[in-house]
Amino acid sequence: MHIARSGRGVAASAATVALVAAALAATSQAGATTAAPAGVPHTFAQPAIAGHNLVHGVASPLPIAQCQAKWHINCYNPLQYRTAYNLNPLYKKGITGKGRTIVIVDSFGSPTVQHDLDVYSKQFGLPSTKVNVVKWGHVPPFDPKNSDMTGWAGETTLDVEMAHAVAPDAKIVLVETAVAETEGTTGLPEMMSAEKSMIDHGVGDVISQSFGATENTFPGFDKGDFSSIKKLRYAFEDAQRKHVTVLASSGDGGATDAMADGKTFYKYRVNSWPSSDPLVTSIGGTQLHLNDKGERVKPDSVYNDNGAGGGGQSHVFTRPSFQDGVKNVVGTRRGTPDISMAAAVNGGAWVYGSYDPTATGWDVSGGTSEASPLFSGIVALADQAAGHRVGDINAALYALLKQKNPGVVDVNDGTDNSYQGVEGYKAVNGYDMATGVGTLDALRFVPALAKASHG
Repeated sequence: MHIARSGRGVAASAATVALVAAALAATSQAGATTAAPAGVPHTFAQPAIAGHNLVHGVASPLPIAQCQAKWHINCYNPLQYRTAYNLNPLYKKGITGKGRTIVIVDSFGSPTVQHDLDVYSKQFGLPSTKVNVVKWGHVPPFDPKNSDMTGWAGETTLDVEMAHAVAPDAKIVLVETAVAETEGTTGLPEMMSAEKSMIDHGVGDVISQSFGATENTFPGFDKGDFSSIKKLRYAFEDAQRKHVTVLASSGDGGATDAMADGKTFYKYRVNSWPSSDPLVTSIGGTQLHLNDKGERVKPDSVYNDNGAGGGGQSHVFTRPSFQDGVKNVVGTRRGTPDISMAAAVNGGAWVYGSYDPTATGWDVSGGTSEASPLFSGIVALADQAAGHRVGDINAALYALLKQKNPGVVDVNDGTDNSYQGVEGYKAVNGYDMATGVGTLDALRFVPALAKASHG
């Protein structure tokens, strides 16, 4: 929109609950007073879910055929995702995310997030879990008539339910940040300070960020001065030292992205931060083609409807060493995404929300804001399988690609992420800037990632 050895080999169980409780106590005070490093700007960030929700407030989830008949889209539930990503055999082996913690960061949050997760879980026969909420700073009271708040509440709901769908026994910590409503100010500095606090308190093995701001909108960018972005990286540098995995949605603007107003798009290729940061794993979007059993009826495509999977070259960061093996694709720049999961609205996820009393019920949501929390669940599974935090996974991802590990599934059907008149990138054999290394088969990917990552 992510070297001390203290985190290695320590499974989070009762200790994590205590740490979360300590963090709740500490951050309720610290969040109001702890500032980002001096000189950090405020730039426009928005939840990746914005505009990527076609179905709202339905009484109950519907079968695929009814979604096709009513809205001309496919709609999927978590049980279908579990089949599509080959997760069930892992669950049978006890790999469920148990003992691991996913941190989700969203502005404002949702006042009904626990209730909504409980309803979601019950609907599909999943065990629910407690959502530990950390309020960072003076989070204003929720106003269902405030579109910014309901937009972020929708994002929060999607994030929590998708992470839980993949890693049902992982703990979830939701960090709600306070964002000034003044035009032009946003929550990036607050979000980074909140993340650093979580990391420093030992809370969380993986952080999911379903938000971003176009690199070009940061102060100084047009003059070649990237210090405004680089001053925000302190949380990710801290995460790397503590072996915390940091993820970010690659965006929903294809090869372009939003201008500073958050509504119009650049007419040329751009990228967004934090997805473009080499310390972050950028999660792109695919379109799944499934039957009612969750089996693929054809291979995955690039997400490109009501938005398109973000991807391309960073204009701020040069090519990191982990992408040297794909330099023929990314050139001298950092390329995104790194890997992709479900994000298409036509093939969106059923999500339950009651934060808006005028539209309580089931939604179908998409966007790479869905893909990042889905992948956070995959990381929690890998953490459990490894017996320690897998940490920064980027080098491991590209090593698995080079080894042609069967856990990495190529997306190469020739679809692309062109959007808003800006030509994007095609899904071809191997790495590409439409879907990264591709997508995954969890039964093979999770143990391979656990083995390839050294924590």
